[in-house]
Amino acid sequence: MLRNYIYATGLLLSATASLAAAAEAGRVVFVTGQAQLANQAAALDAAVQEGDELSTGADGYVYIKTVDSGFLILRPNSKARVTAYQVDKNNPANTRVKLELMQGVARAISGQGVKQARQNFRFNTPVAAIGVRGTDFIVYTDQKTSRVAVVSGGVVMSGFDGACRADGAGPCEGAASRELFAGQAGMLLQVERGQKTPQLLNNPSLSPDQNEKPRSDEPVGKVAATTLAPVQVNLDPQKSAQSLETVKATVVPKTDETIKPPVVVTPPVIVTPSEPPKTSPPEIFWGRWQVVAGVTEMDARMKSADVVAPSFVGAYAITRLKASDLILPKEGTASFKLIDSSAIIQKTGEGEIAAAVETGRLNMDFAARRFSTGLSVVAGTNRLDVTGSGSINDKGELNSDFMANTKIQGYVGGSRAEQAGYIFKDSSRSGTTVMGATSWSR
Repeated sequence: MLRNYIYATGLLLSATASLAAAAEAGRVVFVTGQAQLANQAAALDAAVQEGDELSTGADGYVYIKTVDSGFLILRPNSKARVTAYQVDKNNPANTRVKLELMQGVARAISGQGVKQARQNFRFNTPVAAIGVRGTDFIVYTDQKTSRVAVVSGGVVMSGFDGACRADGAGPCEGAASRELFAGQAGMLLQVERGQKTPQLLNNPSLSPDQNEKPRSDEPVGKVAATTLAPVQVNLDPQKSAQSLETVKATVVPKTDETIKPPVVVTPPVIVTPSEPPKTSPPEIFWGRWQVVAGVTEMDARMKSADVVAPSFVGAYAITRLKASDLILPKEGTASFKLIDSSAIIQKTGEGEIAAAVETGRLNMDFAARRFSTGLSVVAGTNRLDVTGSGSINDKGELNSDFMANTKIQGYVGGSRAEQAGYIFKDSSRSGTTVMGATSWSR
């Protein structure tokens, strides 16, 4: 009898320990339409445990806020599983996160735990493994094909083979893997069953957003230009009577279904600023080498022994670190934003005027090794547009096309080509010369 009691007690303790080991991964913060969580109807504020499956019907959406303040968003006709979600704030090396999308479209926005332990994050589909370089991506999959688009940051993707197994943890990285970053506008990575190396595609019609549309309240990739200040993401469960009366979402049943009472939920109002990928320390430096209006603006680092010999265009010089660890991509395109600048307008008989640079753009086609750029130089009532294009050599040097009216020299920098800088001189207007220097980042 005692032996049977001890045996039964042991089974009970074992079962209790097993249940305790299934950690809470997050909570449902928004649900509408047909949505299932662990074989039950998904409900607002329901806990999502490790091992739980989630699925949505033709009208279903479910948003999960993870324990480390990330998000997993499931769109209609989709099925996913939270295989593991263990976050160790004190020792990120112990963090383990693994998500699976069996079919449909899902969006993953990394929380703080994932950001601190990206090497321990894996997002599986039936045919591919996805790891993160950043924070926000969208995946479409069926049983044969998977595609990923990046909203912010970056991903690394690989098809399953002997070296990359579905039961593995962390990203699959090797000769067959491919990276994609948000700066590569309109680009996708695609893997088909049996394919080891993903394809890089420039085909917006294949975007996961085209398979299942996002709701209007899904987090956006960047703050709209009309937004004066960023609004904090708020996907916490809304429970007050007042908030429930504010917005009501009604599930409309199909004609062949029994009519059920409407499901009342509170969609969050979200404007999320995109989080750019972390960049390398600055590698490109520029400044004036001629005094204009009593100022030279020369960066002291340009005289360091750690930089290459400066290049000169007009009144400006530019250089870069000798020990740059740049790896220039062999494919894809990228757009850059202007982060710093200086400019001068010279008019015959009027001398030199300090100016500002506005509305800058810089685009690079790494496969063609080409760049194009445009900006506006403004001083008082003077507004002069400057455009140019040219080549990118294997060292990451930018050089304008021969015989062009706008002379440009500069560099691509950063370990993942996320920095750029160039100096320019435009003599296309009779009696007027425009020159300046610019810094850019993805």
